[in-house]
Amino acid sequence: MSFNVTEIREDFPILNQKIYNRPLVYFDNAATTQRPQQVIDALTKTYTEYYGNIHRAAHFLADKATAAYEETREKARALINAETREQIIFTKGTTESINLAAFSFGEAFIQEGDEIIVSEMEHHSNIVPWQLMAGRKGARIVMLPVDDDGRLQIEKLESLITSRTKLITVAHVSNVLGTINPIKQIAQIAHSRGVRIFVDGAQAVPHLKIDVQELDVDFYAFSAHKMYGPNGVGVLYGKRELLEQMPPYQGGGEMISEVKFSGTTYNELPYKFEAGTPNISGVIAFGAAIDYLQALGIAAVSSWETELLNYATAQLIQIPGLRIYGTQAEKSGVISFNVEGVHFFDLGTMLDKLGIAVRTGHHCADPLMDHFEIQGTVRASFAFYNTKEEIDVFVEALKKVISMF
Repeated sequence: MSFNVTEIREDFPILNQKIYNRPLVYFDNAATTQRPQQVIDALTKTYTEYYGNIHRAAHFLADKATAAYEETREKARALINAETREQIIFTKGTTESINLAAFSFGEAFIQEGDEIIVSEMEHHSNIVPWQLMAGRKGARIVMLPVDDDGRLQIEKLESLITSRTKLITVAHVSNVLGTINPIKQIAQIAHSRGVRIFVDGAQAVPHLKIDVQELDVDFYAFSAHKMYGPNGVGVLYGKRELLEQMPPYQGGGEMISEVKFSGTTYNELPYKFEAGTPNISGVIAFGAAIDYLQALGIAAVSSWETELLNYATAQLIQIPGLRIYGTQAEKSGVISFNVEGVHFFDLGTMLDKLGIAVRTGHHCADPLMDHFEIQGTVRASFAFYNTKEEIDVFVEALKKVISMF
């Protein structure tokens, strides 16, 4: 490992506390990550030194805030290797990015009878917006299934694509299974048939090196709060030729070129899709989060998190009656499991009393729960600030809880 976890943890003040008189073990990183002091400082600095509304004034504060805001756009572009900064659209998060794409792509390209392929492992936020769009346009949703190991059945994709298929939408990494999907292969299949591809990258960008040009995806979305930045900030990347043809998602300030009662003309990219006053301070602090990740190195982060995943998995599979959902080799640092005879909510509640934060429930993935014929799971998800010692504490606590039932 090329970084020191002990030193890294010193950057995260929230981790240095006790819960119910026990040291906090935070294993809910797939839901949201914690923020380093550098991000907290960037947020404070914005409000105390140069907060002003961006793009719309000639005074010093506005100019400085605008420069910092647009600097984050360039950092986000470089992070995923987008061709141009104009392809980076700031949103409230992955959910809004998906809703924006579903609405605007639907308005521009979807007609009655068209089809959208959605994978069975998707988060609700990558299902419902497409269902809403399909309902408005008279289109149809087609499911791409997973197998019992949590692998997307790519071999079935070709047969699902028809002359009416317009888009495939899929998570890069499953928030439940941890499965890393072969996005480049899916994009090649899609484009060979004239189909576009949308990728939910919320669980991928914090853990994997992303190159949207190499992947050749048409759209890619991710959130700041899952990558050590502020909540309420996200990014939608899109190919320029598509974004140019898509109508605005919302109307208001900034997204216009000229407004008259006889008609309105729209601003250039990316501002056409950024109506109203955005989360200025959040976007600027997001730049600090990107800097932090880039300084650590995504490759080093991914390597350590994989080591944590393997270490935890090796111990958990030894526990009688415990089943892990998602057993693919290509996997991110997420373990979803159930223990026979013990409800997942009871496990999560008891682990919390022992200072361990995990997620319980359906994880906004009802179709996946239906596939496995379960109501929910316990999910432990790791970040680069987690340690093997924390995993040891977690496993021993889990065994203790199980023994009580």
